[in-house]
Amino acid sequence: MNPINLTYWSKLFVAAVSVVALSPISSVLAESKLSNSPQTQLLANQFDRQPVDIPIIRDFSPEKKSEFTLAIWQPGGTISEVIARVSIKSKYGEKYHQERFLGDYKYKIKQKAKFTKGFKLGDRIVVRLYDTSDRFIGYSEFACLTGNTAVNLILSANPSEYQVVRTLYGVDMNNDSVVDNNTTTYDYFTEVNNQKVTFLNSSENINIIQYKAAGFSQVATTGAYPISFTEGDFALVGKSINAFNSNLAKALTVTPGSLVPLTQINQNSSFALGQLLSQYRQIGVAKGIQVSFSDIPNNYWAKEYIAELAAMEVIGGFPNGTFRPNAPVTRAELAALLQKVFIKSKVRKAVTFKDVPRQYWAYDAIRETYEMGFFTILDSKKFNPTQKLKRLDILITLAKGLNYKFTGSATNVLSVYSDASSIRSEHRNFIAALTENGVIINHPNKKLLNTKKVATRADVCALLYRAMVSAGKVADLPSK
Repeated sequence: MNPINLTYWSKLFVAAVSVVALSPISSVLAESKLSNSPQTQLLANQFDRQPVDIPIIRDFSPEKKSEFTLAIWQPGGTISEVIARVSIKSKYGEKYHQERFLGDYKYKIKQKAKFTKGFKLGDRIVVRLYDTSDRFIGYSEFACLTGNTAVNLILSANPSEYQVVRTLYGVDMNNDSVVDNNTTTYDYFTEVNNQKVTFLNSSENINIIQYKAAGFSQVATTGAYPISFTEGDFALVGKSINAFNSNLAKALTVTPGSLVPLTQINQNSSFALGQLLSQYRQIGVAKGIQVSFSDIPNNYWAKEYIAELAAMEVIGGFPNGTFRPNAPVTRAELAALLQKVFIKSKVRKAVTFKDVPRQYWAYDAIRETYEMGFFTILDSKKFNPTQKLKRLDILITLAKGLNYKFTGSATNVLSVYSDASSIRSEHRNFIAALTENGVIINHPNKKLLNTKKVATRADVCALLYRAMVSAGKVADLPSK
């Protein structure tokens, strides 16, 4: 039986990760049968000998961060307020995570709000618009740009009857809510008809007068879209999509204000992505995704990390609704998680391990993560896939695989740990770099690294998520 069956530890980081896409993939650490047979220590004691592989300089670099200011206008009408339902399809590689609800916001016309801290270049933001009678009146979708993005949604004079929205946005590096001069401005129309949304190729058949206002007077005949909207598997231009589907989170289908309170926009409204993901997680993920577990109480130290990785379909629980946070993690299981979380260039040739046959459930994950530079191998013929890992193993695997560097005084940085003297000299710079990058989390005593402690599923979730934060791949969470 496949020890992992990717439906528990992971359903594929994102509905398609390399993941992210819109369809779940099996899971990883959940159904894994924990072997009771003795295993040879590979990572725990591997540093007592000279490793076979030589360190390689890697090209891994943090994701480019983004944020956006969202404003809503209606130059030719009399609507005073509108409700904007905001959601995100996070980009991962060339695909996207399933849509996540980020809240319902009540705007006065011409108001704007800032969404910050955790968005990435290429993330897609979806906005469904409603009038104050809860009628669906418009839809827009745009891509986050480098730095700050100024986004303007412009309604028709009578959006209840003419459900066409103009989306105009671009880079706003000086944060004045105006698209910068001499930069690309994206400008296009979306039309809603019976809950079908069409991304229009042009404005030829649109009465553009009602969409003109100061700063918005020039309307191109041909829609100006980002390349990702016109090419590739996720192109939208000229297509009609469902504004609603059966797989959406409940919060994205109910009447605004019925499930969560409306958030009133004011002059200085600003919202951090991590806070929104945490606040709306229970009702904001796609159907069929479990984000709470019977053995993870609300005050559990790693709850936020476990729940968020579950929401992203990186991990999952067991059929009985538990997560088993204290269960150990094997090298094969870690490889499966790393494969889903990080997309990196291959920096070394694959190795044929005699203890990892082609039919082994984690064969591809082990092969690919090794090629990406993860894992130190002492015996080039063996991977020891069932070997249980210690905390030091996880830390060094992350530090080497992601090429963390440290050139300062490791002694000063490591002084925060009461057991710093137990860190071997060849590991000190790695641990110091991880510390400075905010990756390390210790529980229950934050001053104890406990490098020899067997790494648990909870440990791995916390450390893995923190590594993703440091790489700019995910938003930081409001965790203890």
